[in-house]
Amino acid sequence: MSRKPSPMDPFLARALSALEEMEGKPVQAGMRAVPLEVLVPSPQPRKRFENLEALAESIREKGVLQPLLVRPLGDGRYAIVAGERRYRAALMAGLSEVPVRVVELSEKEARLLALVENLQREDLNPYEETLGVLDLLSEDLGKTREEVVGLLHRMRDEARGKVPRNVSGSPEAQRVEEVFKALGRMTWESFVRTRLPLLSLPEDLKEALEEGAIPYTAALELKKVRDEALRRALLEEARAGLSLRELKAKVREALKKEKAPKPWYREVGEKLARVDLEAFPPERRVRVENLLAELKELLG
Repeated sequence: MSRKPSPMDPFLARALSALEEMEGKPVQAGMRAVPLEVLVPSPQPRKRFENLEALAESIREKGVLQPLLVRPLGDGRYAIVAGERRYRAALMAGLSEVPVRVVELSEKEARLLALVENLQREDLNPYEETLGVLDLLSEDLGKTREEVVGLLHRMRDEARGKVPRNVSGSPEAQRVEEVFKALGRMTWESFVRTRLPLLSLPEDLKEALEEGAIPYTAALELKKVRDEALRRALLEEARAGLSLRELKAKVREALKKEKAPKPWYREVGEKLARVDLEAFPPERRVRVENLLAELKELLG
């Protein structure tokens, strides 16, 4: 189901304790069952839930085999901390109630646990994982996602000697290192280098990445191509199974064409396309329109 992080400081250890205790345990006698309508999904970076139909079919046959982890909201409702995929599949299967384990967690502890639980999923795509890591750091450091990105960039620039050292060795920087060590996926340096660029992907590449149609390495390669039409064509080839090596070769060729000087007539054409005829005095505008019409006729 998940990949367990390495031993950790009290921060993530506390957030993980309830999850690790229940993980893999079947529904036990005395476990509470609550109606689906009193369960409230929590915001999370995970947007796609794979194979829900298959899970719903399994639930129809065997029921929900592992309880959802929830916390009471105090008004008869419960917020889902872990198990939203089972919740969605139970809805599809037509169940009226599901087994739950109720735990007393603060709102912050619940958010931390939900973020950590999602980050352990094997099917979380790189873009969702990137947002999840940033949200985890945001929650722990008490900063906005944008502030966390700024902190990571500052740490990188200081490590490279580009700027004076102001944050390196600070409690915030140490916490960043501890969180990445605990997650066990990558270092904060590789996260800055390979994952933060995903935040500025064009929408077509971001959608393909979220769909799982291309790996993040292909998305980063395609991001280099500024010509939208050419990038879309290369994206379709990547979707069809073009290897990363072949894609890199095609991107290099595309970049060479983009850097090549444009023929003078193309530059003239681009400038003409930006001309606002309404800004000209009437007599001059008429002359320009006549010349453009003559040029158009000559060019066929």
